[in-house]
Amino acid sequence: MFNILVVDDEPLICKGLAGLLSASGLDIGQVYTAGSGHEALDIVRMEEVDLLVTDIQMGEMNGIELMHQAKIIKPWVQTIIISAHETFQYAQSAIRLGAKDYLLKPLNSEQFLDSVGSVLLKMDKRIPQVNELLTATQEDFRMEEPEPRKNELLNRLLSEEAGHESRDLETGGEYGELGLKGPYFAVMKMRLDLSPGSAPYTDRDRRLLRYASLNIVKELLDQEWDALLFYSPDDDIHAIIQWSEAANVETGENKLSQLEMAGRSVYHHIRKYLKLECTVAISQILKGIPFLSVLGRQADKAMLWSRHYPDYHVFYYGDFNWHNYAEDPSAEELSTQSNRIVESTRRYIEENYNQKGLTIHEVAKKNHVSPNYLSYLFKKITGHNLWEYVIKLRMEESRHLLQNTDLRRYEIAERVGYESPEHFSKIFKKYFGVSPSEMKK
Repeated sequence: MFNILVVDDEPLICKGLAGLLSASGLDIGQVYTAGSGHEALDIVRMEEVDLLVTDIQMGEMNGIELMHQAKIIKPWVQTIIISAHETFQYAQSAIRLGAKDYLLKPLNSEQFLDSVGSVLLKMDKRIPQVNELLTATQEDFRMEEPEPRKNELLNRLLSEEAGHESRDLETGGEYGELGLKGPYFAVMKMRLDLSPGSAPYTDRDRRLLRYASLNIVKELLDQEWDALLFYSPDDDIHAIIQWSEAANVETGENKLSQLEMAGRSVYHHIRKYLKLECTVAISQILKGIPFLSVLGRQADKAMLWSRHYPDYHVFYYGDFNWHNYAEDPSAEELSTQSNRIVESTRRYIEENYNQKGLTIHEVAKKNHVSPNYLSYLFKKITGHNLWEYVIKLRMEESRHLLQNTDLRRYEIAERVGYESPEHFSKIFKKYFGVSPSEMKK
């Protein structure tokens, strides 16, 4: 069963859509509602949400920003946007971020449920499981491997030897049919855990699982990106992701966040459907085909960090200060750097936890790392989930204010960073087990 979050700053619309979904007969477990983007983010953080249905124009955080923040937290959450405005720019932004539909108000009940049902059906689309792949006959499973010559040329472009050949791509020749347009590029590298110790796989098993993984990655990336997928000489899966000058201007700095979200989604889906562990490494973004070899080296370098963090799975090259080290850092150097990032994060949160609209993305930006990596480090070193630490500080301060001042509920909510007294009360009761008024008594 799927859980759905409905977000709209008009309570009657939230209530109406929630009632419609609950009585629809669709495979729905829980329907949550939120009256603002910040309230919705807390629900995404604390609950298992599969589908987000959100209005596009709401107070401080609009639906596009909510969608982006929700996908940073859980990249696999699907989204349907609803809007009172038929604005191309909004629709374009929503679709680019992966929205599955863009519906106009006033909503037609049948159209709305058809849209939700269609999204849930695709989320439940069955992908062959490991045992089915391994027992498939040649007739059951027709393999269409990437063309060997194309594989060879793409791998050559990522190698240091490509050099002058890559500069001549625009002139055609054997490289001209690869489909590389750019001018912006990034490289994503995926390594499956197919070691002998993980399972008794034969060579054929490994080939089938690599093929299935490549197709899962292709399906995920094709939703939002123009990507070329191929095998590396050591049987990793490579993706060269490209986009145009116009696309780069439209999304700006969000591109890196989207790449990391794509990497986390790849990891999640391979683990979910093929029951395989995998590691994903992501390069920075550079302009120009001649820099593909640089991006290839960056992805290789990012992959090396999996040796230091075996319980982490998506590595972005820009998260690590490579320029500080002539060679791989020692465990002591790595620990010092990680502790410094976490301590800086802790100080920033303690100084700003009562700021309305505070997000993990903002905290990560202050520390020049990705939200995912920062969340991992914070939990690993402190034992606390990063956002749970924010809530802990807010709740402890609100309890102190309740017990030691005559401030009203809405005033306390305001002081600890909540724009809605109702949302504040929900979080307070979930945290302490009693409402603010009950604790006051």
